[in-house]
Amino acid sequence: MDNTRVYRMSVASVYPHYINKVERKGRTKAEVDEIIYWLTGYNEQALQQILANKTDFETFFAQAPALNPNVSKITGIICGYRVEDIEDPVMQKVRYLDKLVDELAKGRGMEKILRK
Repeated sequence: MDNTRVYRMSVASVYPHYINKVERKGRTKAEVDEIIYWLTGYNEQALQQILANKTDFETFFAQAPALNPNVSKITGIICGYRVEDIEDPVMQKVRYLDKLVDELAKGRGMEKILRK
């Protein structure tokens, strides 16, 4: 998938897939939300607005209140790419989120997911 298509995808179009993925593994929507808040600095009200407005990923990350300073601790492979080696800054942030949701679905503890 080319990066332009990912940038233009709305967070709202992907969010239900994140929820379904983790719920199939016994995790919760609240945990997905906690990951999003941790990564971006958004809160519940802001996230609901983003979903309602069908905000695209590029805007979602560009307007994020504060990218967590511990994002550099997110490492590993997602979708065949090492997240720490992705050069495109928006794509890297999208893959950070994918990686965290993946870790949640695989049963990793929230303390480890949130790099505490």
